[in-house]
Amino acid sequence: MRKGTDPGAIGSATVGIFERRGALDRTTLWIPYCGAAPIPGDLWARWNLDPFVLAALMLTLMAGLRSGQVERGRFLAAVAMLALLFVSPFCALTSALFSARTAHHLVLTAFVAPLLAAALPPRRMPGGLALWTGVHAATFWLWHAPLAYDAALSNDAVYWTMQSSLGLTAFAMWRAVRTAPLTSGIAALFATMVQMGLLGALLTFAGAALYAPHFFGPLAWGLTPLEDQQLAGLIMWAPGAALYLAAALALLARWFARERLAAA
Repeated sequence: MRKGTDPGAIGSATVGIFERRGALDRTTLWIPYCGAAPIPGDLWARWNLDPFVLAALMLTLMAGLRSGQVERGRFLAAVAMLALLFVSPFCALTSALFSARTAHHLVLTAFVAPLLAAALPPRRMPGGLALWTGVHAATFWLWHAPLAYDAALSNDAVYWTMQSSLGLTAFAMWRAVRTAPLTSGIAALFATMVQMGLLGALLTFAGAALYAPHFFGPLAWGLTPLEDQQLAGLIMWAPGAALYLAAALALLARWFARERLAAA
């Protein structure tokens, strides 16, 4: 964890949070990969111009556009969302707000991953759909455990391990959904909806703020750390779970249509 200025300069309310939680000493500030938590007036100046990230996005874009097997519209949408997550000021906002981090993870796993899976030619995933549904769920819960999350926001290598494991396991699950029988895909998406909603409910009804990296940032945005965490839980619980419900219902409609044709 990197060191910063004395939290006493931030204000007595912030210091009180640290003293009550006992999580950090009075000289420590969290500065994760996307930088220190921004205040509202500084947000739009906080673009992430990390040359490694920009190069990775450019190489991914070039490889996809040169490939004759990629559906370009979905692929370009996925790359644009990756730029939003890791280059735009939204990256910095995730340093301040756990609710923004939750939205970040949902975009990565429920938008970018299925868009990439749909942009590539269908291919069966080794291990099958049930395995990847379970692996993705376990990965998602792991990185939202406070200790693992704290580690990810205090070390860049752990941060990228978190992001890559969330994205890759989600991609594998969505790609397995694409090639699995419709009924199996529906079951996998409903199961993902349930575990997403459960994690969201746990965060919403927790009686205390759990994530030390967000004890400072929310205050500048008019939220206490607990309110920010509750908002994150609601994002995961309602729109997050609803994304998987919508995908499951779309497969269910396709299954009903197929059954009607078979019965005709």
